[in-house]
Amino acid sequence: MKIAGYDMRRLLICSLLTVLCSLVSAYDFELVLDKRTSYTRTGDEGVFELEGALVPRVSGLLGDNWDYAVSAGLNYEYENTRSDPWMLFPELIEAGLFFSFDGGRLSMGRSFYRDPLGFIVNGYFDGAHVSLDTQAGIFSAAAWYTGLINKKRASIEMTETERQHNNSAIAYNDLGNTYFAPNRTVIALGWEHPHVARYLRLEASLLGQFDFTNQNLHSQYFITKMTLPFESFTVDLGGCFSLVQQSGRTETALAAEIGLGWVWQNQGLSFLARYSSGYKGPLGSFLPLTTLTQGNVFNSSLTGLTLFSLEYSRRLLGTLSLSLIPAFYISSADSGGIVSGTELFGRLIWSPFSDIMFTLGSGVYLPSPGNSAGNDKTIWRVELGFVLAFF
Repeated sequence: MKIAGYDMRRLLICSLLTVLCSLVSAYDFELVLDKRTSYTRTGDEGVFELEGALVPRVSGLLGDNWDYAVSAGLNYEYENTRSDPWMLFPELIEAGLFFSFDGGRLSMGRSFYRDPLGFIVNGYFDGAHVSLDTQAGIFSAAAWYTGLINKKRASIEMTETERQHNNSAIAYNDLGNTYFAPNRTVIALGWEHPHVARYLRLEASLLGQFDFTNQNLHSQYFITKMTLPFESFTVDLGGCFSLVQQSGRTETALAAEIGLGWVWQNQGLSFLARYSSGYKGPLGSFLPLTTLTQGNVFNSSLTGLTLFSLEYSRRLLGTLSLSLIPAFYISSADSGGIVSGTELFGRLIWSPFSDIMFTLGSGVYLPSPGNSAGNDKTIWRVELGFVLAFF
């Protein structure tokens, strides 16, 4: 049923979740104000962006075994290149009800889920998730739906149509077509063991994504990851084998990452190498459900990307810290060409109090000579962030 141009069923379900959770008295209350400003210049074109959110959150216990958490946000965005630069929209971020039992936990409603690698399925979803802790490891199962979440929060961009949908403005007279994320369902089975042979941590997950739009793009992901700490050193190895079905065809795709970390006193150094198959070669394009941009200046999607990055972080004073992040990217473009370049980015974080944080970041992306995709423009970026939290 559609009334006044938007899908009343979705709005009704979201409203019921909010009302039911508001009837429960809260034990803890948080209020977070998050503001971000950035200016990015590519060649002769400059983009000024302003983003912010006011997020209240309540959580508490319901007897001995039940607890809940609810958070909502009032978001605003400004971008000088859009025909309608300002955008203001509310959203229900989290509305979860949780039940703890001997050796396990059940979550229902809208809650957070992250796959072992962190770049395939990552965010808030509607559904149920159960985990069981045994001597053989922690087993879990989940079923999620994406069509009731705000499209900006979900960041689902598996196709060009979905990318255009996410970048379009929210129209209040057509919320059903402009506000919500694409209609997809995710089924997840997981296993992890935190102490194999005392030190080794192993994780494995099987994910299935089923498309309920008219694009009929389905995908499955087989994920494994191992983490091995050596005192102040940590080694991470992970990979994903994916199957993608569309238009009667099935393609295989791969993604993998290697991470090395070292922490000593007030400083740390980490290395990350990440690869995903793309538009060139015998493999198909690796398509994660959640699109997380890679890099601080280059901001590429993961599909068809190879990256190498270092991050050095150091606490300069008691309330001031610094991070420096050089990175190198090789990306297969849609046109079949190759984009490669080096990114240099630095960030200062100042937190004079536990509930106040300022961030200042700046960096540049320098393209390598001979990019076959023709993307040879230098990109500059400056960003400023402010977070204020009340507990």
